Amino acid sequence: MLGFFNYTMWLTYASLLSAGLGIMVSLSGNGHPYMGMFFLLFCGLCDAFDGKVARMKKDRTPTECKFGIQIDSLSDVIAFGVLPACIGAAMLRSSNIFISVQDLFIGKAFKVLLFAVMLLYMLAALIRLAYFNVTEEERQSKESGIRKYYLGLPVTSAAIIFPTVLLLQYVLRNAYQVDIMPVYFATMSLAGILFLTKFQMKKPGMREILMLVAIGAVEAAVMIAARFLLR
Repeated sequence: MLGFFNYTMWLTYASLLSAGLGIMVSLSGNGHPYMGMFFLLFCGLCDAFDGKVARMKKDRTPTECKFGIQIDSLSDVIAFGVLPACIGAAMLRSSNIFISVQDLFIGKAFKVLLFAVMLLYMLAALIRLAYFNVTEEERQSKESGIRKYYLGLPVTSAAIIFPTVLLLQYVLRNAYQVDIMPVYFATMSLAGILFLTKFQMKKPGMREILMLVAIGAVEAAVMIAARFLLR
């Protein structure tokens, strides 16, 4: 059987399955972007620990190591590139702003613009991950150990950034009838630019990772609580 299926790959595979489910749930019916958020958070949780789990296996072959890098990036394209864009598409379907102008020329132009943002965001995520794969392979051929810095914003940051915006959208829309859907796409535009911008960013250690996981858990808990309180 092709591929590798030991425990070092399980979290990456789980992230991909979660992303796929998130895409399907987000785009089903009239769209369920807030359900998609939970799948995005789970993808982030898997990504937070997949590298550390993989490095626990000391007898990995060079082929296993290279496969791990490739499969991780391929999964990240779906989880943090495609899924946030599909959540955005689901938001368009239910947005009060879009519904009110969809029959006008300005509404159609608005729709084209936002679809362009989603497409360019996915392209930026793909380019960044491909560039990371190439440079990481070059780095490992020259030095050992893990990298200490990133260039640009990692695509995995989508697991924290977009759920935060979605949470604000959900609370403001249900409690105050304020639709901040355009903020989601503005954030997506900025994130896509930062994916490809050359600035140095320190790779988070275990303490920072646990803090991010805690933030994600709080966001999920608040969303669940808001679901019952704002019904």
